[in-house]
Amino acid sequence: MRGKAMNEKNQNRLQNRHSEHLLGTGTPMCAGCGGLAAIKEIYDVIGEKSVFINAAGCMTLLANYPFTPFRGSWLYTAMACAPAGAQGVRDALDILLAKGRLAAAEDLETVVLTGDGSANGIGLSATSGAMDRCLDFLYICYDNEGYGNTGQQASAATPLGARTATSRGPLGYPGRKKDLFAIWAAHRPTYVATVSPSHPLDLVRKLETAKNLKGPRLVLAFAPCPTGWGFDPKEMIEVGKLAVQTGIWPLKEYREGKVTHTIVPRPRLPVDEYLRRQGRFAHLFQPQRNEDVLQKIHSSVDAYWDAIES
Repeated sequence: MRGKAMNEKNQNRLQNRHSEHLLGTGTPMCAGCGGLAAIKEIYDVIGEKSVFINAAGCMTLLANYPFTPFRGSWLYTAMACAPAGAQGVRDALDILLAKGRLAAAEDLETVVLTGDGSANGIGLSATSGAMDRCLDFLYICYDNEGYGNTGQQASAATPLGARTATSRGPLGYPGRKKDLFAIWAAHRPTYVATVSPSHPLDLVRKLETAKNLKGPRLVLAFAPCPTGWGFDPKEMIEVGKLAVQTGIWPLKEYREGKVTHTIVPRPRLPVDEYLRRQGRFAHLFQPQRNEDVLQKIHSSVDAYWDAIES
């Protein structure tokens, strides 16, 4: 399974999943990084015939000049401008193709790689512009719900009640997590999907779908962060599963104006089972339960699924 992207036939059963990944080892990423786990699976599908335009964030630690773990090409950009960089790369490839200086078989997939800070905030304007221009690119966002590379400050993706480096009060973060899936879908792109490394077959199927389409495509990956969220690195997959099983992280996709949920948790586990596993929510339970904040979190999840299932 090594040395090329896996084909669809080999992906549809768990026992056929690879034991080795295309993405190289030995990076300085944190142990148990959910974002890295997702990128490993994603890169196995995309393959080495690709150019990754990597916005500043956790995943820039993948590169140690002049080396990267990617077998294909990798380009670093500032946090705000990865989609603009992707425009330049895609335009250059298209010009070479049109002039016959690059064979169609040698064309490269243009991939933007960002964290939630760039995707939801400082890079959102460039992303919106790229979608307005119908840029043919695949946008991968690893969502660890904060600025993980600089100490887990709150971002626009931080959920209500989470304690971060910049929201350390008794109530935690007072805001609500921005809905990046809905923001993208409002632009009417080609494809949008949420994935999680805890559900690899769902992830691989969606990546295969995205890879075989043209135009703006988002894959939003749940990225449990042991250092920022406060859990043992060995529990990363379990935290991912609980996020899906409690309904906190819906697994879904958008295509041709329609949203489909690929996994509907039945029965849904209590949200507390997810929250209690993470130190960033410990203050909501000790020294006493913060019923007000917890009820807001529970009600938000219930309202989402009630609307889906009605």
